[in-house]
Amino acid sequence: MAGAPEVKTYSVKEAYVTLQGEGAQTGRAAVFLRFAGCNLWSGLERDRDSAVCKFCDTDFVGTDGENGGKFKGADALADHVVSVWREKTGESGAQGYVVCTGGEPLLQLDEAAIAALHARGFEVGVETNGTLPAPSSLDWVCVSPKANSDIVQLRGNELKLVYPQPELEAQPERFAALQFEHFFLQPKDDNRQAENIAAAADYCMKHPEWRLSLQTHKLIGLP
Repeated sequence: MAGAPEVKTYSVKEAYVTLQGEGAQTGRAAVFLRFAGCNLWSGLERDRDSAVCKFCDTDFVGTDGENGGKFKGADALADHVVSVWREKTGESGAQGYVVCTGGEPLLQLDEAAIAALHARGFEVGVETNGTLPAPSSLDWVCVSPKANSDIVQLRGNELKLVYPQPELEAQPERFAALQFEHFFLQPKDDNRQAENIAAAADYCMKHPEWRLSLQTHKLIGLP
């Protein structure tokens, strides 16, 4: 007699309510559900020089962040999101929005988790590097391509390119013909930020199919 199917455990670095600060959903209240792990960098400084993505500034290692942990099964994960949303907003989840991010969320996010979140009244979006196919039931797909990686998610709602990336395969021209509704340049947040913003703004003015995306949550002091 076959045993019961194994219940998936989701590893979450942190979960918190804030305003979406970037791209087409800027200003919208959302639960940011940050999954642990990434396929382009281990998240450890000792591995940064050999990583595919060398400029990531996000901590996605482990499950020790705000409201982080391991959740056995999609319902446990979705109930946790409801509790985080309710604690901040007082609402049960109806009309709520969840941004699944990382690291790389599609290493863990699946149809079961999306269905459980939908059942609790949430819209579900993802911010992904595009190297893994996105589940078809997602409500919003944002792809942020990185140089030296193979993009397989070639359509979605928005493409948000960190700019500038010096590699030829990360230039905006490579992505302009893909099937996205919105195209954004996101100035790289490093010690040349002012120059990066100016360069991205200049590119957008010369190529109006692209729009400038700033990290407005940082400007107003939100996480």
